[in-house]
Amino acid sequence: MTLTGILVALVTPFAEDGSIDDAGITDHVNRMVAAGIHGLVPLGTTGEFTTMTTAERERVCEAVIAAAGGRIPVVPHTGAQSTAETISLSRHAQTSGAAGVMIVPPYYDPLRLHELRAHLTAVGEAIDIPIVYYNVPGATGLRLTPEELASLGDIPGVDYIKDTSGDFSSVTALLMNYSDRITTFNGWDTLTFGALATGATGSVWGMANLLPEQAVKLYDVVAVKGDLAEGRRLWAGLWPVNNLLESHNYVAAIKAGLEEIGAPAGPTRAPVKPLDPAVRAELGRLLRHAQTL
Repeated sequence: MTLTGILVALVTPFAEDGSIDDAGITDHVNRMVAAGIHGLVPLGTTGEFTTMTTAERERVCEAVIAAAGGRIPVVPHTGAQSTAETISLSRHAQTSGAAGVMIVPPYYDPLRLHELRAHLTAVGEAIDIPIVYYNVPGATGLRLTPEELASLGDIPGVDYIKDTSGDFSSVTALLMNYSDRITTFNGWDTLTFGALATGATGSVWGMANLLPEQAVKLYDVVAVKGDLAEGRRLWAGLWPVNNLLESHNYVAAIKAGLEEIGAPAGPTRAPVKPLDPAVRAELGRLLRHAQTL
């Protein structure tokens, strides 16, 4: 299966006591599917994986795949601090029915390139589904050049990159010079329009939790139809939402936004605190405007 389009960086619904909300997962997945989202990426940054036990990550993976029911692909994030745990989570995802896995490299002690290649090679040899390399240097401390990123595509199984570097020059180089070696998805919200207009296959996009119909519409208009004028019109309403999300704690803002639109996914897990009320009110205003686009 080829991944393309808008893959939502899925939130993890929690009950008020902080436990996993299985019914909430099903409801949220159904909402994404009904909106036309092209795929689901649970357990990433937006999914609060860093606050979960291994058992919880496996449970959420299974719940999302079951809720999707084969209607759209599910690509769980399975990155961990060791190669062994990454392999274990990736094998579990494959056995559960995942279409691929997204992998962030160990982020406490940044790897060197040859160590990263060995890590990804070991995971690729352990599973038979594609790997999306999660490039997020702000969290991992591992900043690679476009050529180095493209070289990861030479590793069997590593077919995609989610680029959350925030470096549009790097994204452009990947798209212009190395599209034959690896397929690039944008992962930085405020660069979505530019990346799609430059030829990105799609976007792994947290904002799509809030405005899935509008996210899909932007993709169709820009990436499929090539209508940049209409794309700019849509982006004028969507960019302020993305800019606000990136200006505050991202997960807190996404969950506040879901409450504002009447589709709550519960609280964030500590130590993340709720969004400031004044910021939440502004986010609600921006979302209500964007829903009219």
